[in-house]
This record gives sequence, C-alpha cells and structure tokens, in this order.
Amino acid sequence: MAWIYIIMAGFLEVVWVIGLKYSQGFTQLIPSVLTAGIIIFSFFLLSKALHSIPLGTGYAIFTGLGTVGTVVAGMLFWGEPINLLKAFFVSLMILGIVGIKNSPT
Repeated sequence: MAWIYIIMAGFLEVVWVIGLKYSQGFTQLIPSVLTAGIIIFSFFLLSKALHSIPLGTGYAIFTGLGTVGTVVAGMLFWGEPINLLKAFFVSLMILGIVGIKNSPT
C-alpha cells in the first residue's frame, strides 16, 4: 500500500505545481484554496508512505515523479520546448526512480 501512496503523492505533486501556476502567487482565491488542499493531501499521502518506505527512498521517488510529471505536462500542455538533451535527462530521472525503487532497502 505504501507504494500506491507514494505514486499518488507524486501524481498530486504534479497537480499542485500546476495549481501554483494558476493561483498566480496565491492571488486567485479558488485556485489557491484548491492548490493548498492538494498540497496538504499530497504530503499526507507521502507521510503515510514513509511509515514503511525509507525516508531517502520515499522522498527521492516523490520528488522524481513530481519533477518528471511536471516537465512532461509543461511540454504537452504549455508548449515548453522538448529537445533530445531534455528527453535524455528526463529518461535518466525515470531510470533513477526505477533504480531506487528496485534497490535493496
């Protein structure tokens, strides 16, 4: 169950980072409230996962999933540039996440 929590928390990290964009520095009420709620729930799930996943492993996977998801969302929905070098480094991050998850604890 801990791995489900961490994957959900990483996905929600992508959602709340996008929410930060729409909250415009927390000046827009509805996006700000939604973003704050999603941040709290994301960290709640992370804390649940860290009951049984080592701290370094859990946090690395959480931030890695959030980073990769945010980069991909930026490229797909906001026209951020994609190039071979960026794709290579995002692939390295994915490889790192898989490697950390599969290494002995």
